[in-house]
Amino acid sequence: MTAAAQDQEIAAIRAVVTDAETLQSDADGFTRLLTEDVVLVNFGGRRVLGSDNVLRAMREALQTPFARVYTRNEILDVRFLRPDVAVVSCIKHISDEREPAAGGSDAPLSERGSLTFVLVKEQGSWLIALTQTTPITV
Repeated sequence: MTAAAQDQEIAAIRAVVTDAETLQSDADGFTRLLTEDVVLVNFGGRRVLGSDNVLRAMREALQTPFARVYTRNEILDVRFLRPDVAVVSCIKHISDEREPAAGGSDAPLSERGSLTFVLVKEQGSWLIALTQTTPITV
């Protein structure tokens, strides 16, 4: 891959990561960015397999106070495993705007996480095949 072609692919990948952030409160829009057999591991460690299950899980979560948790992704690195497979390393910045629960039972979330995406190029478009966030507690 030429440097110019690689730069073009990186720009397209960055656009998908930006779209994932923009669509974090839009379950239908977000799941259009995913492969059918996506693996998603969220900030709390819940593993969700398949885009249909991600859609259901997001719809459920958006009906809870977690709908008021917002994130911003800071891309640190994009690496190509193959011309059609890329690993994207990010820092996820978390803004927890939930109302405190009665009795203080909801622990505040970490403010940052290590976010990893694996994207694959299918039929000319980059899609998310895996996303995992690990809280940064230090």
